[in-house]
Amino acid sequence: MAIERLVEPTMAANDTEEEQMEVSLRPTSFAEYVGQEHLKKNLKLAIDAVKKRADGSTLDHILLYGPPGLGKTTMAGVIAHELGASLRVTSGPAIERAGDLASILTNLKDGDVLFIDEIHRLRRAVEEVLYSAMEDYKLDIVIGKGPAARSVRLDLPHFTVIGATTRTGSLAGPLRDRFGIIHRLEYYKEPEIEQIIKRTARILNTKILPEATTLLAERSRLTPRIANRIFKRVRDYADVNGDGIIDTKLASDALALMEIDYLGLDPADRNMLRLMWENYENRPVGLTTIAALTGDEATTIEDFYEPYLLQLGLLARTPKGRVVTEKGREHLQKFKNKL
Repeated sequence: MAIERLVEPTMAANDTEEEQMEVSLRPTSFAEYVGQEHLKKNLKLAIDAVKKRADGSTLDHILLYGPPGLGKTTMAGVIAHELGASLRVTSGPAIERAGDLASILTNLKDGDVLFIDEIHRLRRAVEEVLYSAMEDYKLDIVIGKGPAARSVRLDLPHFTVIGATTRTGSLAGPLRDRFGIIHRLEYYKEPEIEQIIKRTARILNTKILPEATTLLAERSRLTPRIANRIFKRVRDYADVNGDGIIDTKLASDALALMEIDYLGLDPADRNMLRLMWENYENRPVGLTTIAALTGDEATTIEDFYEPYLLQLGLLARTPKGRVVTEKGREHLQKFKNKL
């Protein structure tokens, strides 16, 4: 049975109602959106160019990729807002049949933005319908069955697809080639995470001292979604054990209770490093072996555990497998005294 991780960059199924309403914390414009400066400049240029043209052209299809929790969905909302367009949201796994996609596409209007999260998980039959829709704004459907079947091509409104994925390598080449704008979202810097925490505190009417803001930013794995989630749990702790004002002591005590250490690692991260080191030491370990050791799926380790551990230099990839680095071994030895 999987254990909920507070530092999981995806939305947890049992998040509180307030966390499920995280949309209220999402910025709606480039001015409000913190970080990803290079991406914002490029997108703003493309949007301004489309607005300046009088020929009714639409923004090129956009592919956003990178680790989860960095703001791909939020950026899609910002783009739609900056365009003055309606945003329709769906996901790859939710579109099971070509008919589902056809229903979505025929209900779009000119200029609408269609956001498809986890676009790499679209079924092949659905992808093939999307090809002509993205390139020619046409929808090819088959009416009837057997010898009486006939193909009908319908005109679609001009729309923009924004696809989000954590795994660009799993995206089919023909689909990837139909995106005119492709950008990667990078991990944030600590000062940017501090700005996000301050903004969240203002929205949620919570007072947090500067030192506590810095402490939470250091533990947030450079990921906005995790920063907001940790902030809410620390706020709960401050409401119960203090006067609601988050200072350094309350923040430290709350983080210790959640077992999030000074690098932002939680027990699941440390457990994976510990099992690798205790069983294999300096020898490379295959992904399936790590999955067997931890009880997690290989895709979970590859998508959610590895990126941050690699970023910190605690884990290294080799042609033969994963290896715990010297820095990783040192962290395991000293984290208990530095929660």
